Amino acid sequence: MLVIPAVDIQQGRAVRLFEGKPELETVYFEDPLEAALHWQAQGARLLHLVDLDAATGRGENRAAIRRIAERLGVPFEVGGGVRSLGAAQELLELGAERVVVGTVAVKQPEVFMAMLEALGPERVVVSLDARGLEVVVSGWAEGTAQDVRELARRMHQSGVRALIYTDVRRDGTLQGLDLETIARVREAWPAFLIAGGGIASDADLEGLQRLGVEGAITGKALYEGRIDLSRWV
Repeated sequence: MLVIPAVDIQQGRAVRLFEGKPELETVYFEDPLEAALHWQAQGARLLHLVDLDAATGRGENRAAIRRIAERLGVPFEVGGGVRSLGAAQELLELGAERVVVGTVAVKQPEVFMAMLEALGPERVVVSLDARGLEVVVSGWAEGTAQDVRELARRMHQSGVRALIYTDVRRDGTLQGLDLETIARVREAWPAFLIAGGGIASDADLEGLQRLGVEGAITGKALYEGRIDLSRWV
């Protein structure tokens, strides 16, 4: 299974949030480039970068992402506020392997489909963030009353081939995964599935393996030494 370290960027620093709340941050690296190079040195095969300020509409961290792109030697994906074809193309031109989109895929399907057609399914990953099974958008601040399983099925029919499921109730909490809910998402999604939100230990990663999940995004458990990345590369 592909274990993907998360580098979440807020106000130019590498942080982790508690339940996605911008005011509840823990700063792990003052420079996100240091975080990215650290996980590269530990053997990461892919990094997951998130521009938290772009996701919530409070700014952007494009300069930090550019510096990471210039120095990093492994592939990386970028999400957070990618809500137009132009924004996606700019990140790909910076050097991202692929972009991660969430809100636009849920709220503006016509914009999303144009993005998917222009860039191809190998360059666009859909992130369905949810409180349990209810999809949330706009930096996790807005509920949609949409079931993540039904939306996942529609995404697959539209041509999407990689999906990220994040349980925002647990993200950054080290509570461990809700494997029962992830199993229901796994049943609904037949292609490449990446899960995250609350990973606390190797036991969580082993649970995902048993479910046949292909990838796991983890942040806090790595930053706090609860998971040794070298075991998973």
